[in-house]
Amino acid sequence: MTLHAASRDALAAAELRLLEVVDATKNSAALGELGDELFAVVGLLSGQPALRRALADNAAEPAGREQLLRGLLGAKVTDPTLQVLATVVTSRWSSPRELVDGVESLARTTLLVRAERDGRLDAVEDELFRFGRIIAGNHELELALSDPAAEPAGKVALVDGLIAGKVDATTRSLVDQLVREPRGRGIVAGLVDLAALAAKRRERSVAHVRSAVDLDAAQRDRLEATLTRIYSRPIALHVEVDPALRGGLLIKIGDEVIDGSVAGRLAALRRDLAG
Repeated sequence: MTLHAASRDALAAAELRLLEVVDATKNSAALGELGDELFAVVGLLSGQPALRRALADNAAEPAGREQLLRGLLGAKVTDPTLQVLATVVTSRWSSPRELVDGVESLARTTLLVRAERDGRLDAVEDELFRFGRIIAGNHELELALSDPAAEPAGKVALVDGLIAGKVDATTRSLVDQLVREPRGRGIVAGLVDLAALAAKRRERSVAHVRSAVDLDAAQRDRLEATLTRIYSRPIALHVEVDPALRGGLLIKIGDEVIDGSVAGRLAALRRDLAG
């Protein structure tokens, strides 16, 4: 997924909100529901160009975009999903397409976190890779799952007939969504990308933290414990004091950057004002 600068900032803000929601979500089923609801919103926005343009319209007031979101989905999704989506639609995206890309990324992250918490991330990575190899070796199956004229429900039913009861729930959700909403991706390439995402998440173990002020031992312990719960693996902190941030934290784990600093928010605001 390639995003322009404004969209990268918007996704970082949404990921920070997602991490807060995930940390407050204590059971695997609720995480699965959050991921599935975010995927459902991807499907909704993919099928309604006017709606995604309205939610990504930087000329409209953020409060108005959030009001539109809540009026449309407030009674149809859970509160955690609504919290994450409110951050999405009140941020500045480079294009409506990239807003949808962002929601899809958040859904995938949520489901991979569920697999981490369940101790199943290794299995999910392996299942995604192996299923990709199976499809790559069966030309007729690949054609059937890639046919743009075929009904998405039929393709999902075909996949479920092959993997239901044989793979982790996270694997099934990720594969079903890829088949239902390929969004220009081939099925084999899409599965390779999903396996790579799982692999990257599994390899994360060090959080590089920049803070405007030094963190005392209690603050470091709380941050380390929070990140460990989120990623379901021990996270070591490398903390650097950077007064230029003016406040807050900037956290980098693997390829993921979470910018909760005052300087980051001010920089995003200056970009917004510059148009």
